[in-house]
Amino acid sequence: MDLLRLLSFGPDGWGDDLLAGASLTIRLALATLPFGLALGLLVAFARRSQLKLVRGLGHAYATVFRGLPELLTIFIVYFGGQILLKDLAGLVAPGSQVEVNGFIAGMVALGVVFSAYASEVFLGAFGNMSRGQYEAAYALGLRRQTTFRLVIFPQLIRLALPGLANLWLALLKDTSLVSVIAIDDLLRMTGIAVRVTKEPFFFFGVACLIYLLMSMVSSIGIAAVERWSNRGVGRPA
Repeated sequence: MDLLRLLSFGPDGWGDDLLAGASLTIRLALATLPFGLALGLLVAFARRSQLKLVRGLGHAYATVFRGLPELLTIFIVYFGGQILLKDLAGLVAPGSQVEVNGFIAGMVALGVVFSAYASEVFLGAFGNMSRGQYEAAYALGLRRQTTFRLVIFPQLIRLALPGLANLWLALLKDTSLVSVIAIDDLLRMTGIAVRVTKEPFFFFGVACLIYLLMSMVSSIGIAAVERWSNRGVGRPA
């Protein structure tokens, strides 16, 4: 009962702190997802480009951010961003102090890593689409932008969805890395509770259950989205 009392809400428990940390973790993952998806799609386009330079830059981007540890990427974005903004601010207002928002830095760092892997998923989805899809759309007089929006993109998302779902689950766990830049996510709040109460096994166990709960809810949502995206597929005309 004494351990359960530690999870109570209010000044005598850590329930509200863990809940706030879990909320920030979810908000960070949700903020990173659209950024990473959009950037990953752009990188995939670059890697499919007819221009050798653009294609090379796309491959270099994916290779670098898939090769670097996520933790190192977070440090580079957070501390490197501060140096860059400080130098830029010094040109406008010498002596001014600039501090990078940890949430934004974490979102950008996780987003670029997510986008590097997402570009691979999108490339695989593009490879599973026949050339006839494009030719049929052009034969109907559709422009390239309209063809992509109405014909290619819906199929692209359906084909890429299993891979993107796995990336989302990985992203949800990788948010724990932002605790190193003093963001009060679930892992950081858990660490604070452990240091104060000296109950590491209990609080880290609770954190495990919260992460598992978020993954289970995500899996249920992903399954629902996959059923929606596959509606009508395989049915006789």
